[in-house]
Amino acid sequence: MSSGRDESAATADAVVVGGGILGGWCAWFLSRSGLRHVVLVESDRLGQGSSSRAAGVVRTQGGTPWTVQLGVWSRDFYRHQRDGLGIDSGFVTQPYFLPCFTEAEVDATRKRISMEQRLGLDVRWVDPEEADRLNPTMTPGTTLGGSYCETDGFISPPRNVAAYTAALVAAGVDVREGTDFTGLRLVGGRMTGVETSAGFVATERVVLTGGPKLAAVGRLAGVRIPAGGVRHQIAVTEQDARFAPDRLPMVFDVPSGLYWRPEEGGLLFGMSNPDEPPGTVRTIDEPYLAKMRQRLGELVPSTVGVGLRRVWAATIDFTPDHLPIVGPATGVDGRIEGVTVAAAGGAGMMWGPAIARAAADIALTGTTQVIDDAAALGLDRFDESGHSRLAPENVALPFPSRPERSASA
Repeated sequence: MSSGRDESAATADAVVVGGGILGGWCAWFLSRSGLRHVVLVESDRLGQGSSSRAAGVVRTQGGTPWTVQLGVWSRDFYRHQRDGLGIDSGFVTQPYFLPCFTEAEVDATRKRISMEQRLGLDVRWVDPEEADRLNPTMTPGTTLGGSYCETDGFISPPRNVAAYTAALVAAGVDVREGTDFTGLRLVGGRMTGVETSAGFVATERVVLTGGPKLAAVGRLAGVRIPAGGVRHQIAVTEQDARFAPDRLPMVFDVPSGLYWRPEEGGLLFGMSNPDEPPGTVRTIDEPYLAKMRQRLGELVPSTVGVGLRRVWAATIDFTPDHLPIVGPATGVDGRIEGVTVAAAGGAGMMWGPAIARAAADIALTGTTQVIDDAAALGLDRFDESGHSRLAPENVALPFPSRPERSASA
C-alpha cells in the first residue's frame, strides 16, 4: 500500500514506525488531530505480525490504575468505532471471570476489586456458589470465588487490522509498506527526520512502535528499549453445544497463565511458557500444548476429548514489569526531542487503542488525558539493566523477565 506521493514524500508532519495495532491506530489519531501529512513506515504489510494472530481478549480488570484505565478506554473505543468509522473490530461483550484458588489470591483480588471500583469499573466479587452458577462449564467447587465483570469482551484481530487499514486510507495517511526504518537523523540532540530504505523523510515528530521487534527498532534509533518478544500459543476447539457463550464466560487462570473464551461455537484458549527463552518463534510446541490441554481439562472437563480446529503461534511483545511503555525516547545523551516510544507489554488488543492515543497525544503536546500519571510509564522507569522501579502488573501472562536475551526479536 502506498499513497503514491512524490513531491511531498521527503517531508512529513509526523512519522510512525510500525504497522501493527499501536502504529496503525497511532497514525490515525495523529491524522485526526489535524496533521496534514502523516507517514506510516512498515517493513512488511500492515498487521502481519502479532496484530492479526492475537486472541482478541479485551479485559478492563487489571492490577494497577493504569491498566484499568487503558482497558476501559480501549473497550469503549471498540464499542463506538462504527459510529465514527463505519467499520468496527468486531467487539463482542462477554463477561470475564478471574478465579481465586488460594486464600492469598482471595485477599489480593478483593483489594484489586476495591481499587477497580474506585475507578468506576463495573466489577464485583462472586462467591464460589455464584461462580459455579455463572460458569457451568468449570469443574464445580474448584474455586474460592473471584472477580467478575459483565462488560469485558473480545474482538476479531483480523477485523481490527482491516478496521485500522480502512481508517488510515480514509484519513489519507501515507502508508509505506515494504519500507524499512533504518535510523534517525539528529542535529544537536534533536531529531530532524528518519532514514528509511526508501530514503530520508524530514519531520519533527516520530513515534516508534514495533511490538516484539521494538528493541531492534530502538537500537537503530540509538534508544535502549527493554522490550522483547516471546512465543504465545493459541488453539480453538471443535464446535460443541457445551461451549455456548451463555455457559462460557471468559476466564483467566492467572497462576498458570491459561485463559479461554468462546469462539465460533468452540472454545479458544492460550498460554505462554514462562520458561521459554525470548525470541521470534511461530512453530507449535507440542509438549507445551499438551500441558495447556491438561490444565484446561482439569478446569473445564467438557474439553477432554474434543478435537482442535485450529492451532497457531505468534510472537508477542513483553516488558520486564508487564506494563506498557509510552513516553519520550532517551538516548546516550538524554532525551531525544521529537521522538516518542510506545509498547503494549503483551496486551496489544486489550490496551492498544488507548496506548496509541496516548502516544499520539504525547507526540503532539507532551502529555495525555488517557491515563493518570502517564509519565510514570516512560522509559526512564528502567535502569541500565532493564529493571523497572515499578511493581509489575500482577494480572498478566507469565512472560520472561529478561528481554535483553531477545536479540532475534
